[in-house]
Amino acid sequence: MIDFTGKVALVTGTTGIGRAAALRLAGLGAKVLAVGIDRDGNGALAADGARHGLVVRPADVADPDQVSAAVAEAVDRFGGLDVIVNAAAVHPYGDAVTTSPETFARCLAVNVGSIHLTAHFGVPHMRRRGGGAIVNLSSVQGHACQPDVAAYVASKGAIHALTRAMALDFAADRIRVVSVSPGSVRTPILALAARTFDGEAADVDAVFARFGAAHPIGRIGEPEEIADLIAYLASDRAGFITGSDHVIDGGLTAGIGVR
Repeated sequence: MIDFTGKVALVTGTTGIGRAAALRLAGLGAKVLAVGIDRDGNGALAADGARHGLVVRPADVADPDQVSAAVAEAVDRFGGLDVIVNAAAVHPYGDAVTTSPETFARCLAVNVGSIHLTAHFGVPHMRRRGGGAIVNLSSVQGHACQPDVAAYVASKGAIHALTRAMALDFAADRIRVVSVSPGSVRTPILALAARTFDGEAADVDAVFARFGAAHPIGRIGEPEEIADLIAYLASDRAGFITGSDHVIDGGLTAGIGVR
């Protein structure tokens, strides 16, 4: 059994994988503060996590003041900080010409900059607790990408590099840092992909089935499956794991080329 009793976790992102991770950690005994910008996602997570004492705070994770305030609330409310899960993300489409400078900068600020911010404000508190774990959500697209996602893949590749750097920098503090790289997972971002490729009137479930067929296992992943891996990596049972990326993609990147 994985037990987070007595642990405090900050999770960014209140939909998709962030939502599933927050609920999983709370269900395993952690005191969880989740932050996100999606109003509907925030409300749904707050309602579903209330029985575990999960707290949701609206925040733009690219804003230093808002991240600082979220970390301070977690520490003040629960007494410290032991785990950070960085799952907040945006996924713009376009190549390096069609992607505006503003869109590119926003993607890097949310997907990568937020990881810097949660560490900048959170690690000092983790040091006071004698260590902890940081799990950064990347993507298989940080390893091998599709066309027309220049900003997104740049951010996901950067997460791999930043994870390695943070793992080295904080190892002496007994703070482990890892990344997780999912394949296609049933999330709002994947639903956006379905509508981007097949139009706003797309049958999202049918597109998900098509996406799943590209994975050797024959389906897309579920957020709860990613949350299970996150929980293990954030737990004391993963005490010898740091600086590494963990692919969870139904075999998508095991072969050569696209099925």
